[in-house]
Amino acid sequence: MQNEAIKLEEGPKFYGYFRSSSSYRCRIAFNLKGLDYTFEPVHLKNGAQKEAAFAALNPQQLLPVLVTPEGTVLRQSLAILEWLDERHPDVPLLPQDLDQRAKVRGFAQSIACEIHPLQNLRVLQHLKGPLGADEAAVMDWLHRWIGDGLTACEALLQEEGTDSRFCFGDTPGLADICLVPQVFSAERFGVDISGLHRVREVCNACADLPAFAAAHPAKQPDFEP
Repeated sequence: MQNEAIKLEEGPKFYGYFRSSSSYRCRIAFNLKGLDYTFEPVHLKNGAQKEAAFAALNPQQLLPVLVTPEGTVLRQSLAILEWLDERHPDVPLLPQDLDQRAKVRGFAQSIACEIHPLQNLRVLQHLKGPLGADEAAVMDWLHRWIGDGLTACEALLQEEGTDSRFCFGDTPGLADICLVPQVFSAERFGVDISGLHRVREVCNACADLPAFAAAHPAKQPDFEP
């Protein structure tokens, strides 16, 4: 499943943060494909994403960012994941079948576009700051949107069937890459997912793979307890 590490020409430079779930997605993909990169940590809690050097690299002041060996700057995790998949098609992240590819992309977007933005640090900071939400209100917000979103993911996976080891088949791909970091975030915020049996089953299968285990936030060089 996991290839030996391959140097990408001069190697890309990857800007991320250990607890960023979108960065987590990319780390899994690099590991699955056995690709090496230079890591540049950007400490979100310290506001490093707002500093002039990084803001010039990504005007959105968001992670992750990938600078290709040729110097092209790529932003947004799903775009980075598809670039990796097209440039290095070994260990594909998307199925060959046209309809299945669209279903996998749709599942990934249900997390990356619908759940994740509502738990983003800048959203939580705005809730606590200008909107004056207390900790209980912020937790209610997180539990509502992460809980509802993962419940919908459970329904999508149940619709797909329960015979496969991973979200859409017996090898992990884009859907699993998005699901595992989102479940990590759910657990971090204390969202109860005990009833989401298919979600938990898939995440347990992923946890057994070195590519996923090595991408876990606790295993990263910039990890802080």
